Amino acid sequence: MQYFVVMIDYGRRGREAVVDPEITRREIISRIVSGEYRNVSFIHEIADISVEDVTEAILSEATLPQIPPEDIDLQACRLDHARDLRKHERT
Repeated sequence: MQYFVVMIDYGRRGREAVVDPEITRREIISRIVSGEYRNVSFIHEIADISVEDVTEAILSEATLPQIPPEDIDLQACRLDHARDLRKHERT
């Protein structure tokens, strides 16, 4: 049997361990992305008799990639510039 334990820290209100054998890794990631799981202390993957700390791996999967503005659509910018140059040559 394999399942995950997600420990959520509520500060002064205490901690909550979410343990549900039916929650998958993908579901945990989607709950972190949606904001349902905030202030995660740790995530442990329990398989048979072994326990593995997968906090870093899951949190890194859940973060959105940071795309610098200059890398967003360089090809479209070049095509727009080329079109503008052609448009001005004709006049």
